[in-house]
Amino acid sequence: MDITDSIVSYRRHLKRRNYSAHTIKNYMNVLKHFVVWVDVGLEAVDHEKMLGYLDWLMGKRLKAKTINCHLACISGFYQYLLHEKGMKIKNPVKRGYTLRLPKPLPRYLKDEELNMFFRVVTSRRDRAMCMLMLRCGLRVEEVAHLTRAVIDFKRRQIVVVNGKGGKGRVVYLSNDAYDALITYLAVRPVTKTQRLFLVEKGLCRGHPLSVRGIQKRVEYYGRKAGIHISCHQLRHTMATQLLNADAELATIQDLLGHNWVTTTQRYCKVSNVKVQRDYYKAIQIVMERTTPDWG
Repeated sequence: MDITDSIVSYRRHLKRRNYSAHTIKNYMNVLKHFVVWVDVGLEAVDHEKMLGYLDWLMGKRLKAKTINCHLACISGFYQYLLHEKGMKIKNPVKRGYTLRLPKPLPRYLKDEELNMFFRVVTSRRDRAMCMLMLRCGLRVEEVAHLTRAVIDFKRRQIVVVNGKGGKGRVVYLSNDAYDALITYLAVRPVTKTQRLFLVEKGLCRGHPLSVRGIQKRVEYYGRKAGIHISCHQLRHTMATQLLNADAELATIQDLLGHNWVTTTQRYCKVSNVKVQRDYYKAIQIVMERTTPDWG
């Protein structure tokens, strides 16, 4: 099997495993760059050749996360050839090749920043989108793909049909998010388009609003309010606020759609209000029990 046939076969394999079109496109792009760079057959790529490719990627000043994605994709391709196609081939990607990634804490918005932000969000559509991220913890992609059919207004809940990794979950509408959504729907144009949020101006008027379109709106309002803000920070803010309000980690994990509770636990490190409250409550008990006689 030549390189082209191998890649086409791998693409079919990814589709059968229900990988998203976006992910498959990225994988194919990575493999395209790889096979163009290597000057030997797939079976002849060894660890030394792989290190050379790694150096080439680093020389392009790609981010460490991007380079690791390249390595993971190539490794997955070789694993497929080895285990699925039965080819006698070695995986040239060793585990130690991946680059260390910084682990920044999630950045959330303070109450005064939220007030500044929502004071300038005058569009009913944009307010509804932002409230869904802030109160329901929806990812920007989930907001862009939202349809009216998945919203149960009577029960005040939304079924996220195809979240990250193809996983579904149920989230709930707070009173202010519910009101923002109802207010937007009252002015939303009648159209056959299933997507909830539509472009309001220009040649694409009436078409579904893209992920980048939503991000640009949030960035615009952030500049107008004089604060740095992103769609994902609204989601981070929800998690932090819930944790500070003593919501259980498992509950927050379910609402955000995290695979692992360790991902949700990252919010504990930025949730200083809860840590402070728990500390003073516990230390008061400790002091009452064990305060020594300094006399």
